[in-house]
Amino acid sequence: MLMLKVGHFDQAEELYNELLKNASDDSDKGYIYHQMGFLKNNQGDYEKAATFYEKSLNIREKVLPSNHPDLATSYSQIGQVYNNMGDHSKALKFYDTSNTILEISLPPNHPHLAISYCSIGLVYNNMGDYSRALEFYDKSHKILELSLPSTHPKLATSYNNIGLVYNNMGDYSQALEFYDKSTKIREISLPPNHPDLAQSYSNIGTIYDNMGDYSTAFGFYEKSIQIRELSLSPDHPDLATSYNNIGQLFSKMDNFSKALEFYNKSLQIRQKVLSPNDYDLAQSYHNIGQVYKNMDDYSKALEYYDISNKIFDKTLPPNHIDFATIYNNIGVVYSKMDDSSKALEFYDKSLKIRQKALSPNHPDLAALYNNIGQVYKNMSDCSKALEFYNKSNQILEKTLPSRHSLLATSYDNIGHVYYDIGDYSDALEFYQKSLEIKKKTFYRRIILIWLLRTVI
Repeated sequence: MLMLKVGHFDQAEELYNELLKNASDDSDKGYIYHQMGFLKNNQGDYEKAATFYEKSLNIREKVLPSNHPDLATSYSQIGQVYNNMGDHSKALKFYDTSNTILEISLPPNHPHLAISYCSIGLVYNNMGDYSRALEFYDKSHKILELSLPSTHPKLATSYNNIGLVYNNMGDYSQALEFYDKSTKIREISLPPNHPDLAQSYSNIGTIYDNMGDYSTAFGFYEKSIQIRELSLSPDHPDLATSYNNIGQLFSKMDNFSKALEFYNKSLQIRQKVLSPNDYDLAQSYHNIGQVYKNMDDYSKALEYYDISNKIFDKTLPPNHIDFATIYNNIGVVYSKMDDSSKALEFYDKSLKIRQKALSPNHPDLAALYNNIGQVYKNMSDCSKALEFYNKSNQILEKTLPSRHSLLATSYDNIGHVYYDIGDYSDALEFYQKSLEIKKKTFYRRIILIWLLRTVI
């Protein structure tokens, strides 16, 4: 067990294989299979981990009562492996079985139940079922509030998890509220260079990034990366996340050379330390594809999207929300290549997933409606274009600050359609709305570009 804790996986595997040859009874074999599963899970070899955990479970089911806590542990660990593999339905099945045992055998406010509810919440979050995710995260949080002091780091993690769900739902004000609660606890209870604080600053940066407040986002990303560069090894996956976030910020600022620089820094780390089918690696390829799309290098964009999509095919269920993102972006490329039928085909695939998985006012739905509207405009189907542009605009007006640049773009798009059909008064109304936003944001953007160029 000590070799596993210090990361000597090869030596541990040799030892366990030798012990397995000499194991005389089932209970010894069950323990060794369990440890082999733990080892393979930590190596990222999830299929072998599941095999060993299930061998251990088969033995434990024969020798233990059906509600024994060790069985709950086995079911939970198998659930974790399937969640890591992206097989969320199987993960949920094993987590539910574990949770049922714990609810029968433990008092209702036991800390192990909090962990169990949190694990189930994580799976629902990964599945895009955010209401169920919040339900289980809330159950977990209530137990932690009863059993821990108000500044305990586990409470900070719980607030962070809830904030992440609200972020995924596009409810940025609620996300920020929970991220702030998490950060305040961590600032009180942890040393100033603790990696969890870096995570908090990174998460808050992401919210401001999503809200279009890039200068504030950059400040939090910078705080996060300073901690990670001090406290982590140069090839740590969290550093890759920081570089990825800054790359994303530069991409949104249309500084594509800087975006590629930071995305490639992130990719190089992930290629070194992650398995070839890791989710974060797929995200890196996808992000680089995004930059090439924005640079109008469509063949390169499709190349990177394809690499990302192949990884997702191996690790995610077919209706996972990330497929919607890939389909949307492939649709954008085909739209830019003037292949309207192909663009609509991929947009439709994306829309079917997003309408099931996201809240009706989610920003990603707004972006997709806008994209579909653009295709119909290019096809001169003005009534369809207006229908989808208006759907997009209604979401943006509900979810974004009144001077956000995306609102200006939305008003411009609607104005263009009215102009094309000869309705000049309505066209003028929407162009004026757009112009008011552009006047307010122009000088802030100039200052921000100067800041980003001088600091990095």
